[in-house]
Amino acid sequence: MSIRFYKSYTPGTRNRVLSSFNEITQNKPEKNLIKKNHRNKGRNNRGIITIRHRGGGHKRRYRIIDFRRNKHEIEAVVKTIEYDPNRNARISLINYTDGEKRYILHPNKLLIGDKVISGPNCNLKIGNSMPLEQIPLGALIHNIELTPNKGGQIVRTAGSSAKILAKEGNYVTLRLPSKEIRLIRKECFATIGEVSNNDAFLVQSGKAGRSRWLGKRPTVRGSVMNPCDHPHGGGEGRTPIGRIRPLTPWGKPALGIKTRKTKKFSDVYILRPRS
Repeated sequence: MSIRFYKSYTPGTRNRVLSSFNEITQNKPEKNLIKKNHRNKGRNNRGIITIRHRGGGHKRRYRIIDFRRNKHEIEAVVKTIEYDPNRNARISLINYTDGEKRYILHPNKLLIGDKVISGPNCNLKIGNSMPLEQIPLGALIHNIELTPNKGGQIVRTAGSSAKILAKEGNYVTLRLPSKEIRLIRKECFATIGEVSNNDAFLVQSGKAGRSRWLGKRPTVRGSVMNPCDHPHGGGEGRTPIGRIRPLTPWGKPALGIKTRKTKKFSDVYILRPRS
C-alpha cells in the first residue's frame, strides 16, 4: 500500500495526500454482494440531529463482508482486491471451491491467486481464520470475535493488528492496537495477519470539499458561538473559556475526561486499560 503526494498546482492540491490505489484490481463490486445503504445522516427516528457534523456525501452501496468466516474446511482463492467506500481498509473477493463468493477484509501481503481457508485445523498462513487457542504466541491477528460464532468485531480498521501474549485456562491474553490488554475466550476466531492499507492514517483531504464528499459537515469551535449555543461562547473578541475546565456543548467535562462506564460487564476481562 502506498500514498500519493500532490504538488501545489491549485489551492486544493497544496496539502493533499491521498491513497494511490495501486493495489486495486477491480472497480465494480460483485452484484450479489452489495445492497442499498440508507444512511441516517446523524438523525434519529424523529428527524432530530443526535450526532452533529454528519450529512450529505456521495451515495454508497454497502458491501456485505464475511466477518464470521464460518465456511470451514473449504478452500477459497483470492480473485480481486477492491475499494470499499464504507471503511478505510481494502476488501478481497474470494471464490470458494464449491462456487460461492464472499468478501473479506484484505490482509496485508495477501496476493491475487493465494488460497485461504477457515477452520480449527488450518495452517498458520496470512488470511486464514482459526480459533485463538490454536494460534501461537506472538502472532499478529485481526478481525477478532468477542463472542464465539458472532463474527469479528474488533481490530478491523486499516493497518491494525493485535498480538497474542499468553494463554491460560479458557482465555487468551491479547494486546490490542490501543495498547489495552484483555482476555478473550479461546474458542473465538481470528484472522492471521494485519489489515491492509496501513498508510491510511497519512491521508489528508487538502480541501473542505473532499470532506463533504465523504459525508462530513463543518465543525465550528465553541469559543466562536453564542452563550446559548455553547458553554465556551460569548464575550467580546477572543476570550478564555470562563469555566474551571473545558466543557462539551452539553456542559459535561471535555478534553481528557474518561467517558467509559465505571461499572461495565467487560471490566473483569481487561487486565490493563488503554492509556
